Amino acid sequence: MPELRQEPLTDTWVIIATERSKRPSDFASDKKDTGGGPDNCPFCLGNEHMTPPEILALRESGTEPNAPGWSIRVFENKFAALKSGGEARKGSEGPYENMDGVGAHEVIVESADHNRNLQDEKVEHVEEILRTWRARFQQLADDANIKYTQLFKNYGSVAGASLAHPHSQLIATPLVPKNISEEIKGMENYYERNGRCYFCDALDFEKREQERVVAENNTFLSFCPYAARFPFEIWIVPKAHQEHFHSMTDSELHDLAQILKESVGKLAGALNDPPYNLVVHTAPYNFDKNKRYHWHIEILPRLTKVAGFEWGTGYYINPTPPESAADFLRQVH
Repeated sequence: MPELRQEPLTDTWVIIATERSKRPSDFASDKKDTGGGPDNCPFCLGNEHMTPPEILALRESGTEPNAPGWSIRVFENKFAALKSGGEARKGSEGPYENMDGVGAHEVIVESADHNRNLQDEKVEHVEEILRTWRARFQQLADDANIKYTQLFKNYGSVAGASLAHPHSQLIATPLVPKNISEEIKGMENYYERNGRCYFCDALDFEKREQERVVAENNTFLSFCPYAARFPFEIWIVPKAHQEHFHSMTDSELHDLAQILKESVGKLAGALNDPPYNLVVHTAPYNFDKNKRYHWHIEILPRLTKVAGFEWGTGYYINPTPPESAADFLRQVH
């Protein structure tokens, strides 16, 4: 029997369509190809001249900027959606409002190896990637024009990656995105009704029930959410209440590296390395610390198509119950 489930923060309804169910193994995807090899890849060692100048890099002692010798490298996106500098001025044209496209759009090249992805890296290197993410969040917080930084990773051409070389991106915006505003409102409404943070309650419930848990360590829980929009959707949430991603301690960052590597590794092992989008949801800069927002990471595998019903209604159809997906992922070692 199909079931309607509601995601309580944004009131989005999801149809768990068991009548259309696929076995978890049926989602195993063909290996994706996102174009180009090391010889013509602008993100590879020796091709630094093909990108804008680096903003930050983890590199060997004595090596020069914008040259080989790095293991992680950050630079402005060559085709930036928003540009740094200037002022975020608002304007209008008749009934329409506009704003100058001020912000930032950066690429974080996560490895010097063209074919080495998160699940292949040692935990220590994943930790350095996360440390780089955190450093960019902290630096961009000093820009008065920037209200929010969205960190995301498109993995595979189906998920929007134009290059196969492992990388993530961030776009810092002069506005708080609609999805985040809705999450904040949902968390505030939940707090008003229950006197507690939604994610703190959800973590307690998921740890007790264990049905949807994928992995766990001292400071993080990885689980398939109750109202999962997509097959094998995974959320990674800090057990301690925190508003901002960039407020993590070094110890917490190490634990996040471990559980992130494990979670994407289970996806890769279970489903033949499927395409996915990874997004960090964090509180806006200068957020009122009322203990009602809880940052988290969402990993969204691209195994089904968003089509007419979803676009028309805003509802999602997921053919795989999250309980079945989590059970299948737990069995991957």
